[in-house]
Amino acid sequence: MHTAVGTTVLINLLGGVALLLWGLTMVKTSIISAYGGKLRRHLGRSMSNRFKAFGVGIAVTCMLQSSTATALLASSFAAQGLSAAPALALLLGADIGTTLVAQALSMDLSLLKPVLIFAGVCLYFNARSERQKHLGQIILGLGLMLLALQLIVTASSPMRDSSTIQFLLSSLADEPVLAILIGALISFLAHSSLATVLLVVALGASGSLPLHVGFVLILGANLGGALPAILSTMRADPAIRRPPLGNLIFRTVGVLIMLPLLNIVTAWLPELGESPARQLVNFHMFFNLGLAVLFLPLVNPAAKLVTRLLPEREEDANSVKPRYLDRSALDNPAIALSNAMREVLRMGDLLDNMVNKSIEALQQRDNSTLKKITQSDDLVDEYHEKIKHYLTELSRRDLGKKNRRRCNQYMSFTTNLEHLGDIVESSLADLISRTLSQNIQFATADMRAIEELHAATQNNMKLAFTVLMNGRVGNARELLEQKTAIREMENNAINAHQRRLREQVNSPATDSALFLDILRDIKRINSHLASVAYPILDRAGELRASRLRRQTTQTPQEELISSQVDKKIPTATPDTKPSQ
Repeated sequence: MHTAVGTTVLINLLGGVALLLWGLTMVKTSIISAYGGKLRRHLGRSMSNRFKAFGVGIAVTCMLQSSTATALLASSFAAQGLSAAPALALLLGADIGTTLVAQALSMDLSLLKPVLIFAGVCLYFNARSERQKHLGQIILGLGLMLLALQLIVTASSPMRDSSTIQFLLSSLADEPVLAILIGALISFLAHSSLATVLLVVALGASGSLPLHVGFVLILGANLGGALPAILSTMRADPAIRRPPLGNLIFRTVGVLIMLPLLNIVTAWLPELGESPARQLVNFHMFFNLGLAVLFLPLVNPAAKLVTRLLPEREEDANSVKPRYLDRSALDNPAIALSNAMREVLRMGDLLDNMVNKSIEALQQRDNSTLKKITQSDDLVDEYHEKIKHYLTELSRRDLGKKNRRRCNQYMSFTTNLEHLGDIVESSLADLISRTLSQNIQFATADMRAIEELHAATQNNMKLAFTVLMNGRVGNARELLEQKTAIREMENNAINAHQRRLREQVNSPATDSALFLDILRDIKRINSHLASVAYPILDRAGELRASRLRRQTTQTPQEELISSQVDKKIPTATPDTKPSQ
């Protein structure tokens, strides 16, 4: 093959592969954006039973066209305390799902290709909602994948006439391990075993790839397809890393078993279809069916094995730092928002502990407890910065209206939590430290008022996070009602305190000021927590535009009386002093 011709073939081949990967990515991201919440709910329900998990894994992967995306979803559920066994069953189903997609795309769908592209473009540009726009992208992505496969077949046809390329490809037949590593590397770089299998099938269909080499490359593609999920979760908790590791073990064992039996297994494949493309795609399907038959009954022992290989970490000094903000999940808004939500909850736990430590220091007269609050506030600031940066990156994606609203809500509430931490560290803890260092003893009634206000704020913190998670109008209304109740509690405590001051002649003013400032800070903490309710009630139309009363128009008689009253009020000028 001439050098210039070879360069043209390579460019066309790379363009076809790039278009194939783009179509796969478009379908995956659009489905997650449009139906990510429903997919997660179905996955969540399936995790209680390995057979249901296996079936749902097939269905979800057929939709997403990515076993890696399904693996990351399974890991997110494993992180919530679910057993690794159903997650492993789900991934076995995901492997079957990729074979079904490969079967469908390897068929002769030449007439469907222009129809899908035309329909997808029309639906995208005429969409009346975000979901219709995503549906248009899904249809367009499928059409582009079919077009890409045709380009790959056409571009690779001249490779049959190149003696050099045929020699290199044929030599791989004598080096099956090297061929498996090459297939695994291509699959890893493409982050898709499906794309690699389709590439091998297209090359086989053009006659440029020897059939026996294609079988070994498909084994490598299945092995390499498990690696992206491994690397994406490498720094995550052991529970998150276990399902991808188990999937890699399954595929590795399957390749080791299949390699010596390759000639025996492939000898009867022509009976199901003599074309090279049909034999290759059928081999891919039967390999993954064999994995499911072999390992589905063994998911429980496999779960114990990966748990032994990846035991729970011992708690260390850094265990409370942010750890769920997985950047690889940014292309999946539903997963990314769940990751951010988990970190917001952990940030809330830190703040709850800070407030409790402050009140405990006052109750137990122990100033040393307050020393940890500054360290905790630094950690809260770190949470705020990392969550804000993560959500800012996420907001640059195509999220859809609902996910974008959640993203903005999480960012706003995280900022309020950071302000809350500043109140505790810079004001409340300082007030309590001064109270203890000056050996001030609050009256029993005043101390009880502080404890009651703190207890109410604690309950409101739990309610605020409930509102953030479920977004229910009823809970949001209850949170604002509790804000009003806490304001009344503060007013009652202040009035009772002032009555006691009037009854006591020699009551120190410092004691009173510290008590009132502590009440004020606890109320301020509650106000920041209640902020999460406002956007929910605003969307529901349950908020007034302003809390100010509407000004009434004065009649001419009222204006005359008002002007006469104003004239009777003496005013001080620069030349005259007001009367003493």
